[in-house]
Amino acid sequence: MNETPRLQWERIQQAVLDIRRETSRVIVGQESVVEQLLTSLLCKGHCLLVGVPGLAKTLLVSTLGRILGLKFQRIQFTPDLMPTDIVGSEILQQSGDGARRFEYMHGPIFANLILADEINRTPPKTQAALLEAMQEKQVTVNGQTRRLEEPFIVFATQNPIEHEGTYPLPEAQLDRFFFQIHIGYPTLEDEAEIVRRTTGHDIPEASTVLTPQGVMELQNATLDVPLPDNVVQLILRLVHATRPESPLAAADVKNYVAYGAGPRASQTLARAVRALALLRGQTSASPEEVRAVALPVLRHRVITNYNATGEGIGADEIIGRVVKEVMGEGK
Repeated sequence: MNETPRLQWERIQQAVLDIRRETSRVIVGQESVVEQLLTSLLCKGHCLLVGVPGLAKTLLVSTLGRILGLKFQRIQFTPDLMPTDIVGSEILQQSGDGARRFEYMHGPIFANLILADEINRTPPKTQAALLEAMQEKQVTVNGQTRRLEEPFIVFATQNPIEHEGTYPLPEAQLDRFFFQIHIGYPTLEDEAEIVRRTTGHDIPEASTVLTPQGVMELQNATLDVPLPDNVVQLILRLVHATRPESPLAAADVKNYVAYGAGPRASQTLARAVRALALLRGQTSASPEEVRAVALPVLRHRVITNYNATGEGIGADEIIGRVVKEVMGEGK
């Protein structure tokens, strides 16, 4: 059935409202985190979630999977996890006639939505197996390539307070993540609501309101959101302002940044502002969306130097200053 643009827009907005409603039944607060996760998912982008234990990262991702009708798999990353534990392997099987043959056994990577829990606890070789699947949307076992089913999204978590026995992701691999999202503690009011909802007999559950095909339709719809020239220029000025050698570099960047964001950051910002505008019911991207996604896009792509480390200045603070300066705020 062919829909008019108006009917299609109304259907998309109703789907977004349904997703937000079902999410709020299970997840208390964290509105900006949920919005960022949905933005990334609509852009087919993978996320790195950073937060201390107990902040419902697993619940959040599994709830989104249920709401969107996606096959969800959680992989607990440990120091002894091997690449074959993720992508699968060939097992020697014996059939009823006594013949033996190798049969491929799928790994947990064959799902729509993957939660890679504590990705920094596993060695680089295993991290690389996951990152290859993220980048290529396929896995290769014994020379045979197998495509992963679309949609395919990885949300990886990282514990910021546990360092012993961990293997931090190198900057080049961090750049493969669409967003790096920091999850903070709930407010006093939100935590009181969490206690009320989760310590009784009836714990709320979300309902499925979409299908994998519906998710892909939303992903395609984001590409139709207009990106005005002034927003493109704002994105480019913002990214160039993070590069110490650029004529547009802010003073803080020249003092505290070793390496700025590359072209992938510009592409990511352009895709993210379109998706966020769609989620917010806007017919065109605006500077407000650029401001909203600048931090999760740039925080893992701006590498600070020793001056910043010595003065206790992090990437988030520097990016915040750059956004204000580029957007003409705080003067």
